Amino acid sequence: MSELVDRSRSLEELEGQRWPDPSEDTPMVKNVHELRRRPIGELQPHELARLIGQDVGLPWLLPVAVGILRDGAPRQAAGGWYDDDLLSAVVTRRPEVWACAPELARELKETVAVLVDLSRYVKPEVDEFLASLPADI
Repeated sequence: MSELVDRSRSLEELEGQRWPDPSEDTPMVKNVHELRRRPIGELQPHELARLIGQDVGLPWLLPVAVGILRDGAPRQAAGGWYDDDLLSAVVTRRPEVWACAPELARELKETVAVLVDLSRYVKPEVDEFLASLPADI
């Protein structure tokens, strides 16, 4: 996973690959194709959640998403709003993804340890993520 992400570049630029126009015209497919063309730094948390949930651009987007979650954790612990959609998208990635990025997994583990009063929808996902981590993380 890339620790330092050039947020001024799009996924297309970072991957060096332009996807052809989608053969499916579903809103999801069209949206994912459009989001891949935008600079990462312009993507909103819900847009990151959409891409991550589709396993698109994970080496570049997961570090950005974990940073957003980490930075928001103290506000959530103090009673503020937290982006459950982004958290859900991140913690539900396959264990193999986290095995390739143990430092990032450790950072996410430390982040979720700070969170309180998680919604009943995302709490089981967080618990499953934590249970899937090796003991040394």
